[in-house]
Amino acid sequence: MNIVVLIKLVPDLVEELAIDDNGTALERDWLRLIINEFDDHALEQALLLKEQSGGHVTVVAPDAEGVDDVLYAAAARGADKLIKLRGDFEEGVNNHALARASASVVQELQPDFVLTGVQAHDDLDGSVAPLLAEFLGMPYVGYISGVTLGDNKSIVRKEYPGGLIAEMEISLPAALGIQAAEEPPRYVAISKVRQVMKTATIEEQEIIEFDPSGGPTIGRMFLPEATERAAIIEGDEEEVATRLIEIFQELGVI
Repeated sequence: MNIVVLIKLVPDLVEELAIDDNGTALERDWLRLIINEFDDHALEQALLLKEQSGGHVTVVAPDAEGVDDVLYAAAARGADKLIKLRGDFEEGVNNHALARASASVVQELQPDFVLTGVQAHDDLDGSVAPLLAEFLGMPYVGYISGVTLGDNKSIVRKEYPGGLIAEMEISLPAALGIQAAEEPPRYVAISKVRQVMKTATIEEQEIIEFDPSGGPTIGRMFLPEATERAAIIEGDEEEVATRLIEIFQELGVI
């Protein structure tokens, strides 16, 4: 079983984000990037499939600050091959461009499965997985929470709103958008990652004909505007009730 996992790095929402001077993008000088949470689950699902049925897991990621650490951590968790895509990614890359840039590299690997996260919090122009599936000519199913392998096919569990689960049979090769791995992403100690750094190799592939088109045009980014629409009403129950009635009367509600 040959499995390719496409991951990308996204802004860490725990950190304070700042808007650049142009007002159309995040300030990237101090921007901390981390692996997309759903891509982390896609990697874990690939490793579980490898452990269950054998196989080979390749992790592909576009170049960004901190991507080497993420790739080495993937190797420490059990990935067999690491590929870093090099191109004009300094100012970020939209999903259409990322899918185009990675399609030829993924195709050369001749995967049985292509796994990636179902979405990310910076997906403004569509998720990567269905775009990549279109370029590769593969069937795609998203919002996957479980995978069972068979002969040249697989049974995938897809989640629907309301807690409904559907089991679908899909022919291989196929692309999947993973919402949750069957187990939480495994923790790997820093000491093990450092040990892997001494032996693992990150293969670099240059994207020569990089097409950055397809992304949205952002006219303005801004912080939520502060207002003074909230008020705390103090007093006992009768005073609070009286004041509420006065406010409703002023608004014309009653």
